[in-house]
Amino acid sequence: MKYDQIPNSLFKKNRKKFMDRMQPKSIAVFNSNDIYPISADSVLPFEQHRDIFYLSGADQEETILVLFPDAINKKHREILFVRETNEHIAIWEGAKLTKEKATEVSGIETICWLKEFDKIFFDLMTEADTIYFNTNEHYRQAVETQTREDRFIEKYKHQYPAHKVAKSNPILQEIRGVKELEELTIMQTACNITEKGFRRLLGFVKPGVMEYEIEAELLHEFVRNRSKGFAYPPIIASGNNANVLHYLENNRPCNNGDMILMDVAAEYANYSSDLTRTIPVNGKFTKRQKEVYNAVLRVKDDATKMLVPGTLWAEYHKECGKLMTSELIGLGLLDKADVQNENPDWPAYKKYFMHGTSHHIGLNTHDYGALKTPMKANMVFTVEPGIYIPAENMGIRLEDDVVIKEKGEPFNLMANIPIKADEIEELMNK
Repeated sequence: MKYDQIPNSLFKKNRKKFMDRMQPKSIAVFNSNDIYPISADSVLPFEQHRDIFYLSGADQEETILVLFPDAINKKHREILFVRETNEHIAIWEGAKLTKEKATEVSGIETICWLKEFDKIFFDLMTEADTIYFNTNEHYRQAVETQTREDRFIEKYKHQYPAHKVAKSNPILQEIRGVKELEELTIMQTACNITEKGFRRLLGFVKPGVMEYEIEAELLHEFVRNRSKGFAYPPIIASGNNANVLHYLENNRPCNNGDMILMDVAAEYANYSSDLTRTIPVNGKFTKRQKEVYNAVLRVKDDATKMLVPGTLWAEYHKECGKLMTSELIGLGLLDKADVQNENPDWPAYKKYFMHGTSHHIGLNTHDYGALKTPMKANMVFTVEPGIYIPAENMGIRLEDDVVIKEKGEPFNLMANIPIKADEIEELMNK
C-alpha cells in the first residue's frame, strides 16, 4: 500500500463499537470485495470493501472478518480469515498478509487461513442464535452486480435456515458516520494532497489547455503524494460542460473567457476528500462571473455555519434552499412572483440549483451516516452549493469538507485551499 500503516487501535475501537450493539449470542460476518473482471485476463484494480476495512484494516482480497462477542472460546470472539500465501503467489502477485502481519494491521489475535473458514464457522454457528448479514442499504446505492457479500448471504441462509437474521448496516450507518480522531487525521491528509493538486493547477491553466491535461496534472500530483489517485471520477468541466452535473468526458478545450468547474479530490488510505472549485480559464473573472461566484460562496459560508450538533439534515437543506433563493433573486435570476408561485415539491431555486448541499464523507465519498436523526460532533459533511446558468455559459459550484464540532462553528478540513475570487485571480496571474 502507498499509505502509511494505520494504527490498529482505530480498528479495535471500531470493532468494539460494533460488537457493543450486537444482540446476545449473535455472530457478524464481513467479506472483502471481489476482483472484478474486464475481459480476457484483465481486471479492475482491487478496491477493498469499506466495511471490512473499517473494522479490520485488512486491505486485501479474499478476506473474511467474523465477530462473535459471546463465543465460548475467547479466541473466537474476533477472527480474521486471510488467503494463505506462498512463494509462487509472492513472485507473481507480491507479498500477501502473513498471520503475523494480519495481527499487526488489525489488532486481531486469531488469524486463520481462508480454507479453514467453513469448518470453524460451522462450529461457531452451533453456539449462535443470530447472524448479522452485511447488506448494502445506502440511500444512493444502485448496485446490480452480485457481490461477494451477496453470494455469502445466499449460501449461508440456505445452509443455516434455523438461525435468526439481523442487519449490520444500521449499526454501521450509526458508527461510521461519527469519525474517530485517527480518521479525521487521515481525511486531513487526503485534503492536504488535494490542496497540492489544486495549487499546481492555478499556475498551469490557460486558454487552449485541454480538460484531460488538467486531469493528468492532478493525477500526477496526487500519486506522487502517496494517494492511489482520485477519490471519485474527476469532473473537469469548462464552459457549458459545467451544467452537466456528472460530466466525466474531460475531453474539451478550455476557452478564453470561460470558467472551469473542477470537482476533483484525492483519496488517502481509502478515505476520501471531496473538493469543488471553479476558476476562470484566463485568470480573470468577468464582472458577472464574479457576482455569481460570490453568491455561491456566501451560500456555502452560511450553510456551513448551520452544521452543528442537533441539526436535522432535511431541515438543513430547506434552510439552504432559502439562502439560495435570496441570492438568485439578488442576481436577477428569480423574482418574488417565481417564489410565490413555486411548486413546493420543486421550489423555484431548483431551476438553478438542483442538487443537495451536503452529504457525509469518509471511507466513501458519499459515506455512511445517520440522516434522519440529529447531527453529532465529529460527523464530516461536504458543503457544495452551486448555481448553473446554461443561458450564460456558466456553472459554478464550490465545495469544502467540514467536521462538526461539539461547540462552535465546524472545522474546515479544506481551509487552506484557495477559494476567494481575488485570491484565485492573484495566484493564477503570478
